[in-house]
Amino acid sequence: MKILMLGGTVFLGRHLVESALARGHEVTLFNRGQHNADLFPEVEKLRGDRNGDLSALQNRHWDAAIDTSGYFPRVVRASAELLAAAIDHYTFISSISVYADFTKMNMDESSPLATMPDENVEEITAETYGPLKALCEQAVEQALAGRVLNVRPGFIVGPMDPTDRFTYWPYRVAQGGEMLAPGRPEQPIQFIDVRDLASWIVRMVEDRQTGTYNATGPDYTLTTQDLLETCRKVSGSNTRFVWVSEAFLNRHEVELPIWVPETEAGAATVNCNRAFEAGLVFRPLSSTVRDT
Repeated sequence: MKILMLGGTVFLGRHLVESALARGHEVTLFNRGQHNADLFPEVEKLRGDRNGDLSALQNRHWDAAIDTSGYFPRVVRASAELLAAAIDHYTFISSISVYADFTKMNMDESSPLATMPDENVEEITAETYGPLKALCEQAVEQALAGRVLNVRPGFIVGPMDPTDRFTYWPYRVAQGGEMLAPGRPEQPIQFIDVRDLASWIVRMVEDRQTGTYNATGPDYTLTTQDLLETCRKVSGSNTRFVWVSEAFLNRHEVELPIWVPETEAGAATVNCNRAFEAGLVFRPLSSTVRDT
C-alpha cells in the first residue's frame, strides 16, 4: 500500500512508519520538518504546514492516510477535504479524552462526547483538548464519510516517549529506597505500548477497517500495584512502596503521571472490547517497562 503519514517523526508517528515499512508498505511523510528531520531517509518527504500550506499534497494519490497530528477541527477539516479525492481510507488518531464524563466506568464508543461553548477556540488546555479532538473526528467523517478509521487511545507509553507520563515510574522504582505510591494498590490503571498500538493500526489500515475504536489496555484489569511491582522486578531494585491516600495527595496538591484519581475512574476503566475483537493484542508489561 501507499500510505501518507501526516506527521510521522515523533513517538506514535515514528512507530507507525516503522511498522508500515516493516510490513512492506510505501510511506510518504508530510510535515514541517521541524522534528527528527533526518529520520527515515528511505521514504519520500513532503514539506508543508497543515495550518496553511498543503500544496505538496495536491495532484497526488495514496491508498491511505494516517493523521497523527490533528488537534484543531479547522486544520483537520482542510487536510481531510483536500485528501478526500486523493485517498481511499483515512485514519484519525483521536483520544479517550473525547468523553464527557470520567466519573462513568466502562465507557464504550457510544458514550457521550465532551463539548465546548466556543467551537472556534484554538488553544489546547485540559478543558479543550478532548472537545477539540471530538470536533476533529466529526470534521474528518464529514469530509470522508464511510472511509474513516477513528482510533481513541488512552495513555501511549514505551520507547521514545517524549514525556514523563510513564517513564517516571520505571525510572523512579529503579532508584530504590522509599517511594510514594498513590491511592489504593488495587486501583485500575490503563495505557498502551506504542508499538502494540502502531502495529494494530497498520493492520487495520491494511484491512480498510472503518468506525471508532477505543484503544488502550491491557486486556485484563491492571492495578497500580501490578505496575509498580513489575517495575521493581524488572529493575531488581529494593524499592519500598509507601501507599498514600488520595485525600492526602489532594490536600498537598500532589500530581503524579498516568495515575488517575478515583473521582475520574472512568479514564482508567475504558471499554476496549471492540478493539480486542478487531485484533488488538499486547506484549507483556515487563517488556514495556524494560524497553522504556
